[in-house]
Amino acid sequence: MNPMKKSTRRTAIKNASKAFAFTFIPSYLATGVRAQGDPEPPSKRINLGCIGVGGRAGGVIPALCGKGNAMPVAFCDIDFNHKRQGKALQKYPDVERFADYRTMLEKMGKDIDAVSVVVPDHSHFPATVLAMSMGKHVYVEKPLTHSFDEAQKLIEAEQKFHVVTQMGNQGHTGLGPYQFQEWMKRGVIKDVREIHAWKGPGLFFMNASERFDKWPAAEDQPKNLNWDLWCGPAPKHPYSSKIHPFNWRGFYEYGCGMLGDWGAHIIDYVHDYLELGLPTKIEAVKIEDPNDIIFPLSTQLTFTFPERSPELPEVKLHWRDGGTFRPEIERKFWDGEEAPKLGGAGTFFVPDGGKSDYAVLRGSHSSTSRILPHGKNKDLFDNVKVVKPDVPGHQESFIQACMGNGKTWSPFSVAGPLTQVLNLGCIAQYLDESLEFDPQSKQFKNNAKANVRLSRAPRAGWEDLYKII
Repeated sequence: MNPMKKSTRRTAIKNASKAFAFTFIPSYLATGVRAQGDPEPPSKRINLGCIGVGGRAGGVIPALCGKGNAMPVAFCDIDFNHKRQGKALQKYPDVERFADYRTMLEKMGKDIDAVSVVVPDHSHFPATVLAMSMGKHVYVEKPLTHSFDEAQKLIEAEQKFHVVTQMGNQGHTGLGPYQFQEWMKRGVIKDVREIHAWKGPGLFFMNASERFDKWPAAEDQPKNLNWDLWCGPAPKHPYSSKIHPFNWRGFYEYGCGMLGDWGAHIIDYVHDYLELGLPTKIEAVKIEDPNDIIFPLSTQLTFTFPERSPELPEVKLHWRDGGTFRPEIERKFWDGEEAPKLGGAGTFFVPDGGKSDYAVLRGSHSSTSRILPHGKNKDLFDNVKVVKPDVPGHQESFIQACMGNGKTWSPFSVAGPLTQVLNLGCIAQYLDESLEFDPQSKQFKNNAKANVRLSRAPRAGWEDLYKII
């Protein structure tokens, strides 16, 4: 054990007691200790510490606990009285509450086996790395981190601390990804060289009438809100309802825009199963109305991924969000006289180096892929069925893996590189520049401004959490 790492972590949780030294197995297996009032024996339930209870957490917590294999024992939130709080507080009224996750982990570390992190992007990394360093399994909403280097540190933390991890791109578990892999094995998906990915406008900054290029004016903050803890490691700008509780995603200081929000649901299959890794180029094809406060009105980027093997050639991935976001589909892929309905989000590509007479179309999240034109389905899949794998859902698979049953489908080793691609795209959006990147050194070529954006310096008081890895 590196004594400096141990000291750093303890400083980060305000000199926590020696009881919180590194552990690499769930606490219930090591001590048999359960939360007060939990009737289940240690081998049958995971004690969950929930960092973030409102908003999206209102869906995540019930999904993690819905099968009865996990139970919340600690809630952490910066405002337990906000109207966006979910039903978890009503269902579990006696669970102890904390404003600061560092305090929660210090006081209840011995009773917590796993942690859910469902907070704004800028706070994902410090909460996650602290929990991992204490031997806690971690489920983190997408995108995994706010910066490229944070994702790299969590990839390394997964290898070091040997805990179960899962990112919340829930479509990555189940029939959709299984089908994609099966189609690759059968040669339906092969020699992919160009991919179109898109997402329609849906966040405030993608509406021209709601845009601005200066920080919003200060407002009186809600009396129950701990704004300092909400800002966490990020710069502390004055409270504004234009930032919290939802629109933070549109600010570079706190979120990752539409690319970070939906990219993890849209390009996850192609990135993982085509083994895209990290790009060598990010071309800023079109950045509409850029500024250094909020994300662009609309974006078109092209990522170039190098050849990985003779079977996995160079790939150009075209990302579009906002504006005219859907790609044009050649007439030969239509069903009759009607163009295919692409929906508000998805991917489209033509196998066989773009020469195939059929294309593969997918939406987002857990949606399966389909063949265009539809009539080709019969030719390709006569007497062939893709059977749904016998695995639990995304959140329950995390809980089962914590109990030693199977593995997760989107651990940090998978989710980390995907998030890094999204992070690189966000840098191109911010700078409004085309960039060249070296996947080996993990640095941009001849661009100091871009390299500065790979990491974020934490605000004073949060530095120690960034020294754990």
